[in-house]
Amino acid sequence: MGEAYIFDAVRTPRGRVRKTGGTLAGVPSHALLGQLLSALEERSCPANAVQDIIAGVNTATGEQGGNVARAAALWAGWPDHVPGGVVSRLCCSGLDAVQSAAARIAAGYAEIVIAGGVESMSRTPMLSDRPAIAADEELGERTGFVTIGVSADLTAALHGISRAELDEFAVRSHRKAAAAPVSDSVIPVRVDGVPVLAADEGARADATLDAFAALPTLFGSDESWARVARRLPGAPHPVAGLHTLATAPQLADSASAILLGGSSAAATLGRAPVARIAGTAQTAERSPLLSATVTAARQALDRAGITAADLDVIEVNESFAVTPLLLTRELDLDPDRVNVNGGALAVGHPLGATGGILIAQALDALRRCDGEFALVTIPAALGLGSAIVVQRTG
Repeated sequence: MGEAYIFDAVRTPRGRVRKTGGTLAGVPSHALLGQLLSALEERSCPANAVQDIIAGVNTATGEQGGNVARAAALWAGWPDHVPGGVVSRLCCSGLDAVQSAAARIAAGYAEIVIAGGVESMSRTPMLSDRPAIAADEELGERTGFVTIGVSADLTAALHGISRAELDEFAVRSHRKAAAAPVSDSVIPVRVDGVPVLAADEGARADATLDAFAALPTLFGSDESWARVARRLPGAPHPVAGLHTLATAPQLADSASAILLGGSSAAATLGRAPVARIAGTAQTAERSPLLSATVTAARQALDRAGITAADLDVIEVNESFAVTPLLLTRELDLDPDRVNVNGGALAVGHPLGATGGILIAQALDALRRCDGEFALVTIPAALGLGSAIVVQRTG
């Protein structure tokens, strides 16, 4: 097996979803991703050298259906011979796309592949595809499907993570995101050539614990707790609830694109790689738990041949505040290295795009701290988890 390297990483800003229409609500998914393909071509990648485009998409329906990756390539004016395809592993879709590209490169089946993801939650809302797992009562009962917020509350209760801890983490996320520098991996979104968004939206520098503590909880009385009790007898039920709007991920529109290649890609691209894919993992546990990131992270670290103590940067998706708190505790991570620029609680979780966004952020953070190893990990509904370890090379 060969090695898979990252040569470049770009993403759009995360545009907040609003009832009145967010900043990026007028931009179709294929245009969000297509603008990143154009940016990569300008920065580092001859389009005719790309052998595939793999896009992670959570809700592959409507305008995000019908192979949005190929549509984005055609929208960007790329050569007809460049193929594209979509993978969907719920919130882990973007990491799945990158792992799939890396595996093909390492196996010698491809030399240059672009992977990442896209999600316009303004235009294609979550669950608008009416998946059977959520819409079919019999299937939901058989598989233990619950609202992911119930999974978050359950996981927090099982591990003794309090409402106060969740609120405190959310305040830190907002403050870090508000103070975060804008990186050159962020490509402004344009409409008719005019920039409409150049930085992530949503972060509040004035976030306070008192304000967040005053918010009502969301999931304590959800009817799917009855299903939890049947599937996991004896599981705790925090009737008062634990997570709120502040400790749940914000909805967002965004796209990401990671340029990956093998050892000979440097000659084609005319540049050295910036990182190596050192270890990956896809895991699952009994639904409806939301803690598979712990197992995924451990497996990815083991496959990379390092320990958690070797990590300089950790990007764990804030799929509710419980996720980074649990990972930090279970892996004994340095909190100062976890989500150094905030996360989804402040600036949003655009589902399929998030994996690539977190990889781009991790590479930016490694450069700033002159670090070597970063971990990126995301949980998803149905007990799924995914993780990637990257090693900076330049």
